[in-house]
Amino acid sequence: MNRRLFAPWIAALALLPALAAGQTYPSRAIQMVIPYPAGGTTDVMARALQEPLQKALGQTILVENKAGAAGVLAAREVARGRPDGHQLLFVNSGILTVTPHVQKDAGFDAVKEFAPVALATMAPLFVLVPASVPATDLRGFIEHVKSKPGELNYASAGIGSFGHLASELFVKSAGLKMTHVPYKGQAPTTNAVVTGEVALLITSMSSTMKGFIDNGKLKLLGVTSAGPSALSPGVPPVSSVLPGYAAETWFGFVTTAGTPAAVVQKLNSEINTILATKDMQERMATLGQQVRTATPAQLGALIAEDHARWGQVVRDNQISAQ
Repeated sequence: MNRRLFAPWIAALALLPALAAGQTYPSRAIQMVIPYPAGGTTDVMARALQEPLQKALGQTILVENKAGAAGVLAAREVARGRPDGHQLLFVNSGILTVTPHVQKDAGFDAVKEFAPVALATMAPLFVLVPASVPATDLRGFIEHVKSKPGELNYASAGIGSFGHLASELFVKSAGLKMTHVPYKGQAPTTNAVVTGEVALLITSMSSTMKGFIDNGKLKLLGVTSAGPSALSPGVPPVSSVLPGYAAETWFGFVTTAGTPAAVVQKLNSEINTILATKDMQERMATLGQQVRTATPAQLGALIAEDHARWGQVVRDNQISAQ
């Protein structure tokens, strides 16, 4: 038997199950797992995508809010699910690329145990300082902190939070000596920077935060995107002062590793089509998010890159959840 002659046919036959899976998918209701309680930004974003994705796929999408352990419970459930694309995890970058490094018992491998499906949005954090700080720009702030080595504090919403790591990266990149003060959530961190209890807060934007900026109680010095952000026109990126600095959060869909490529590609195509609509882009903008799409391979590369990068920051600064 001439094996070379039959090789193309053997390869084609091997692809048939995957192609069939793509054609018959979805064969039942899809579960969309959200790692936070109902009503939060992540939940609102996911539910905005729920209805149009139901119509596109012709199947019911059931939303399950599985909160707990900083997103670990939801991630574990999907990582250990059936690899058929009927269970999706709508997740932010912190859960996949930061949490496994700061929680040693997270119990999932973000790179190996998930199949990347679709990127949805990206957004920078914002560099905020109290009105009492004399600096009016990033260079001035860095010079101000250097003139008071070890005297000034910066806040975060908790040890191991994305804001904590972004702040550590900023402080080390700028060669500053500041003390980290962790708080429990964004509300107390906001109060701390408004009152001048801390000299720096790098965090996501909120309507409350915007109000303090507008009335002059806070100064917005920069954004943490790699370049200028459409979400904050005219605000300089940190990279304009600290080349190479970037700390952007993103949201997207993953499913269980081993899910047929045809199923993943079908989901990616439908989700990207929905995100391309003007209505969806405007809805995400109201939540402080900018729509950003990618192929499954591109999302996989992003997860791997961020996982390695933030893991290094965690190790360099000996950060661990308490």
